[in-house]
Amino acid sequence: MNSLDKILVKLPIEIGEQIKNLPAHIKRNLEEIRIRNGHHIILYASGKEYELECKNGTKIDNYIINNIFNSFLNYSAYAYQEELANGYITIEGGHRVGVCGRTVMENGKVKTLKDISSINIRRSREIVGVSDPCMGYMMKGGHRIYNTIIISPPKCGKTTLLRDMIRNFSSTGFQVGVCDERSEISGMYNGLPSYDLGTRTDVLDGCPKEKGMIMLIRSMSPDLIATDEIGKKEDCHAIEAAVCAGISLLTTIHGNSYDDVINSGIGELVKNGVFERLIFLSNIPAIGSIAAIRDWRNQNVV
Repeated sequence: MNSLDKILVKLPIEIGEQIKNLPAHIKRNLEEIRIRNGHHIILYASGKEYELECKNGTKIDNYIINNIFNSFLNYSAYAYQEELANGYITIEGGHRVGVCGRTVMENGKVKTLKDISSINIRRSREIVGVSDPCMGYMMKGGHRIYNTIIISPPKCGKTTLLRDMIRNFSSTGFQVGVCDERSEISGMYNGLPSYDLGTRTDVLDGCPKEKGMIMLIRSMSPDLIATDEIGKKEDCHAIEAAVCAGISLLTTIHGNSYDDVINSGIGELVKNGVFERLIFLSNIPAIGSIAAIRDWRNQNVV
């Protein structure tokens, strides 16, 4: 089952068939499926928007959106309650399903969501070889990996590049520990990753980064720890522990510029040279384009 099929199997048959019958270039580049109560489905591919009408021209209603929602939850809302409190779930294949609706509060915190109004399915894709142009700039002396952070706005391919770099390093002999807090990097399902992360990669799935990184240091003796969307001050202790243990780091962060990174929760670590390589991504001319590779002083290395 390919990555798109893992999404389509969760949708009503008539909607899944409509998407399967779309032109090949749309399916190949499909990025998001947005489903809103009271509206037609909207697809996004290659920066373009496509409207998908339901059967007989009807719009999404409560019955349809609740069926879709429950299908993604495998009809067990309780099992996904903790994820729903963050506004999304991650399904087989590493695809993120964002959800909007009425929040249910408990002790001042979001407990779960109900009365679903919107669903946003963000497709996760594997592009083997996408990191190849970067690899020559990631090694220090041929035996050590530079601590590296991938920087870009949302939907520019951070996780796709990260995933392929993990595969590349693992396949060339490094022991890699992946702390996959949201199950997006590996798409872990029943103990097996949905993507090729290499033969020397161990995945700690669904664990908060600040705890998971420490667990990997103690249990798996990795040469490299990889994780996604770092940036909280709570992550700094784990980063420092890895550096002190001589373990290299590979991670991503949301941002548009060097200043965005400096102003984040890990800004001090970057200013102090902990992250030696900064890879900036862009969606121009295409998603995943490498805009620059710089050192911790923000000087170009390419």
